This record gives sequence, C-alpha cells and structure tokens, in this order.
Amino acid sequence: MKAAALLLAGSMALAACASDEPTGSSGGGEGGGGSATEELRVGLAYDTGGRGDRSFNDSAYTGAAAAVDALGGELQELSPNDDASNRADLLVQLAEQGFDPVIAVGFNYDDVIAEVAPQFPETTFAQVDGSNADGAKGDNVTGLIFAEEEGSFLAGVAAALKSESGHIGFVGGVQSPLIEKFEAGYVAGAQTVNPQITIDRQYISPAGDFSGFNDPARGQIVAQGMYDAGADIVYHAAGGSGIGVFQAAAGSGNRAIGVDSDQYLTVSDPALQAVIMTSMLKRVDNAVEQFINDYAEGNVQGATDVLNDLSTEGIGLATSGGFIDDIQDDIEQYSQQIIDGTITVPTTVE
Repeated sequence: MKAAALLLAGSMALAACASDEPTGSSGGGEGGGGSATEELRVGLAYDTGGRGDRSFNDSAYTGAAAAVDALGGELQELSPNDDASNRADLLVQLAEQGFDPVIAVGFNYDDVIAEVAPQFPETTFAQVDGSNADGAKGDNVTGLIFAEEEGSFLAGVAAALKSESGHIGFVGGVQSPLIEKFEAGYVAGAQTVNPQITIDRQYISPAGDFSGFNDPARGQIVAQGMYDAGADIVYHAAGGSGIGVFQAAAGSGNRAIGVDSDQYLTVSDPALQAVIMTSMLKRVDNAVEQFINDYAEGNVQGATDVLNDLSTEGIGLATSGGFIDDIQDDIEQYSQQIIDGTITVPTTVE
C-alpha cells in the first residue's frame, strides 16, 4: 500500500516544479547504461532551494547540462517544495516519466531514494552526497561522494595564513554529519598553520531543519556576529545562505570563503565578488557529468560509491581573483601531504 500510494502521488503531483528547459536531442539508454540508438533522458532532482543557489545545486546542473549538451538528449529538472516533503515524489515522477538516469542532489534524499529506487529496478539512480557502498539503497543506485574535509582543510590553511586578526569563523547551513566534515577539515587546517587561532563556529539551523541552506538573511546575521566579534575571514558551507555571509563580509570590510562552486565567478554583484578570497571547490559538476557519460557508455555498476577527492581533482581550492596567489606554494605543499597520506584530515568535530 505504501508503494502504491507513493507511485500515485508521483503520477499526480509536482508538474509545477518541473523546469521547462530541456536541452539536446539524442544518445543514452536505461538500466546500467544505454546504446547510441536510445535517447538520453536525464532526470535531476535538486536539493533545498533548487537551481539558482550559485553553489551546490547550480554545480549539479552545470555537470548535467554539459553531459546532455555533449551527448544529446533531454534534461528534466525538479525542485522540492518549501518544506521538502515531496522529495520521494520527485524521484517517482522522473522514473515514471522514463527519465534514466535519475540523479538526486544531496544527502537529504538518503531515506527516500532507498524507498523509490527498488520500485524502479530498470532505472539507474545516482545520489550526490549519498553513499551506497553497502547496496542498502538498491542495486541500481550509485553514490557520488566527496572528501569535503580535504578541501576544507586547505580553506582553513588559507584563512589562517591570510588572517590579520588571528580570528576566523565558520558558518554551516544545517547541523549534520556532512556539514561537520567541512567544519572539521577547516578547523584542522587553520590550527595546523596557527595552533593559537580563534575559530568561531555556528550553524544556521539545527539538525532536521533544512531551511539553513536557503536563508541568506539568517546567514548574514550569523556571519555579522562573527565579524563583530573580531573575525576577519568567514568560511561558509551553507548553500544559498552563503550570499548572506558575503553580504556581511562586504558590509564590514572583511573577507569570506565560498563553497562548492567558484563563487567569485558565480556571484553577480561586484561588491560581493571583491570579498570572496577563495572557494572550496567541490566538483559536483564533474562528478555528475562523468556519471552521465559512464551511463551512456554502459559503465555504471550500481551499489557502489565513486569518491571524489584531492587526488582525483574532485576537490580543490579556487584561485579566481588572485587573492591567494601569494600562498599558493603553501597550499600545494599541504595538498600534496594530504594526497600522500602524510596528513590525515579528520571528518568529525571535537
């Protein structure tokens, strides 16, 4: 009965959430991969806030659009409603309409993809930030995961090296194990450079409340409190709320560090661009594009994870704007030590 209700909800709801911007014309397949005679039809279900966050969701779109543009076919996008209660419906709708592969963006799909994917065994699914190494989500789900702590370590190194006050900050969107990886890496990197550095840390919303990823006003308030307390650089891992962090930095004459995308390039306001010292690059775009390419070539296995880290260039630190050019040698040395295993970056906070 649960499965039937889920399928019915998916077939009747959410047409208004779909983007009307399909791209391309040919390619693709179904199951673990297709053939050149089948049309590639990619379904993309966004995280909170949808496309336009200039960060996480937009990076996923960039990768999917690049793959579809290159291979031909169609890209369909869906966004969750305000309280994100319809995530399962989004996946059902895409699978029912024949989109394959279907890509869920964000760890918030953990539970629902485990319910939906087994109902569509001929559809190939992927989840950004969702592990399926144990196969618990189904044999047709691939996890696209990242070593966020490694890039955040480099962000912490950069912050400690560039801080003039010896006081920096971290703003997380939602208290969760994933965002704590960003925090843990950032703190470890900063303290490696300067064991005496002061690091303020705060989350916009508590565990289970995902509004913290799409609340720029609250992001600005939290970051402003850190700047007022003496921090001169604040790193955010807060999705769409990061714009508020940049606004606080600009208003107080300080600097900020972006996340996921190269946010120096994605913000449209020159005043905000001027304060983005660097961004921790989480190459969701590359991971999504590669997954779609692998699917089109019939190379998707399912019930596995694909790890993106410093060694694969799936994680990195942006240099746009030239603000960290003078510390590039330090950044590269720490990066190589992480790749070599000389430095082990923590994934949990103390």
